Amino acid sequence: MRNKHLIAATLCLLASSAMAQTEVAPFIPGSTLEGVSYFLPKTAFRIVVTAEKSVEKPGELNKYAERYMRLKDVPTKENTHWEMKSISIEPYGVPDKQKAYSIRIKSKTSAPLVGLSQEGILLSINTDAEEETLQAPPKGTQPQEAKNPRSFMTQEMLAAGSVAKVAELCAQEIYDIRDSRNALVRGEADNTPKDGAQLQLMLNQLDIQAEALESLFKGTIQKNTEVFCLYYTPDKETDKDILFRFSSKLGVVDSDDMAGSPIYVSVKVLETLPEAVYDEQTEKKKEKKKEKMEKGVYYNVPSRARLTVFTPEKELGSIETPMGQFGAVEILSSALFDKKLNTKVTFFQTTGGVKDVME
Repeated sequence: MRNKHLIAATLCLLASSAMAQTEVAPFIPGSTLEGVSYFLPKTAFRIVVTAEKSVEKPGELNKYAERYMRLKDVPTKENTHWEMKSISIEPYGVPDKQKAYSIRIKSKTSAPLVGLSQEGILLSINTDAEEETLQAPPKGTQPQEAKNPRSFMTQEMLAAGSVAKVAELCAQEIYDIRDSRNALVRGEADNTPKDGAQLQLMLNQLDIQAEALESLFKGTIQKNTEVFCLYYTPDKETDKDILFRFSSKLGVVDSDDMAGSPIYVSVKVLETLPEAVYDEQTEKKKEKKKEKMEKGVYYNVPSRARLTVFTPEKELGSIETPMGQFGAVEILSSALFDKKLNTKVTFFQTTGGVKDVME
């Protein structure tokens, strides 16, 4: 979906001079400046965490698991366990409130057509640009519904007068099912089908019955995945900020929740722009061009940086990408947008850098 705030000054202001230029100035909130205000972006990140939740529930006959089924250490109470499965990192642009500017629309001005995002980030000049949006995160999965073991009980089991008797009859039924399965596999059963597909169907059905009845003794484990989205905007380099916490009992929790272990994030700038070398003659030339240049359009020259998500034991995810908040702000000369040139420019929404310049 696109959302553009398009300003066509030529529809309401007639330029009387081909050399008149668009004037851009730092934006002052609350000012009455007539024109278009825009933001340069800084690079933010959406961290998508996929975690698996396992819920272990005890069986109704867990007390008899060792006596009748030779099963040890079966669960006797419900237990929840979380495990982090994956982390993905996606950059996107947000308005940098410290980099707000206005394009003044005045008489004798050939103002450009300006494309902005919904949040006011500069996207294009004199051309159309598609606004980028984050894709919807993946959806989690629902736990598979367990079979009801009572639907596989015989009439004798259901009519038993004590829990111990039910356990004894259930165990015997499980052993009978196993014997029947082994007989089918060996071809020793009286009703062994000759068709392979039919045989597999019978074996699957016996497995379902046995598993349902066995769950009365050993319990069940239901698993599903959940997706958590976290948003992080770095303003400076950092070695070890807490992004969030993760608990094997609770899953993803807030960064200040001591129930979980910390998951850290670091940001390292990989390149820096060269410092300007002072030269008197060069500085004089720059001063002559300064007034013209300062009436141009501001844009970012981002620096490449690395963002890493990690624990003290291992790295969980990393991305290297240009970031608009690291680098410098430069100016496109207003001469590019006079009546003669009408230059078309597009910008990266994530960083504020120049994407393309066309005459």
